[in-house]
Amino acid sequence: MDIQEYIESGILEEYALGVLNESERSEVERLAAQHQEIRRELDDIVRGLDVYAAAHAITPPEGMRERVLSGWQNAIRETSAPAAPVQPAATPRMQAVATEPAVPVVADPAEAVVRQMPQAESGSGRTRLLIAASVALLVLSAIGNFLLYNKLQQTEANLEIAQTEQSRYAATQNAALNERDQQLSVLRNAAFRAVELKGTPKAPDALARVYYNPKTKDVYVDVRNLPAPPEGKQYQLWALDNGKPVDAGMLATATASGDSIQQMKDIASAQAFAMTVEPAGGSENPTMATMTVIGNM
Repeated sequence: MDIQEYIESGILEEYALGVLNESERSEVERLAAQHQEIRRELDDIVRGLDVYAAAHAITPPEGMRERVLSGWQNAIRETSAPAAPVQPAATPRMQAVATEPAVPVVADPAEAVVRQMPQAESGSGRTRLLIAASVALLVLSAIGNFLLYNKLQQTEANLEIAQTEQSRYAATQNAALNERDQQLSVLRNAAFRAVELKGTPKAPDALARVYYNPKTKDVYVDVRNLPAPPEGKQYQLWALDNGKPVDAGMLATATASGDSIQQMKDIASAQAFAMTVEPAGGSENPTMATMTVIGNM
């Protein structure tokens, strides 16, 4: 399990926000108990949320509760006041009743309080609920932006890696194409003389070819078949000038395996070429007992 990839997946933030189901929450708690890195990251996220919520908490303005209560009470009085009744035409009986003294009706203060206080408390509760909802919305928005930012950063990092890999691949391909173009120019250049190097009794199936340009002194080697040298050993090319061996350079592993044509050291004059097996890095003089191929101009 890649712990860093799990931490960057965003599931720890979702756990802190409480949006995971029971199975997912159990899985997060289990991994947090097993891996200290996940536990520390989860604790940091929870603390970060607490700090953010505290920093963005909204305190109601002074006197808001009293203004809200007063507004609700006025609204209740306006809606509870009865409309003025229509007076019918007075009759003798109604006139007699009207002359009777009216009994005053006194409103029960306790009853009025019972009817109004729940409304006032309801308004205050709604106000607090709206404030809490606003804070929660701000926190959720911040967390969402944080998660989105992390995803964006991860995407940009992946894109940068992909672009780097693409550039490296393009550079490798360009180098390979340039090398192939150079080899093709050597093979097609009539100024180069091809020298066939055939195997000695030590390696009768060995075969290589040297391309030598007497004018420019350039030398290239094209391996056809060479046995793998022993560990710690390397093939060395020699130019034979009037019977004297002249160091023409060491063969790279790719060249010895026949994967490419290698440019060697410039040679002023030569009538033959040969290869011997020498210690890695080369020798001043050829080890004749290890001569593998040889060929005359």
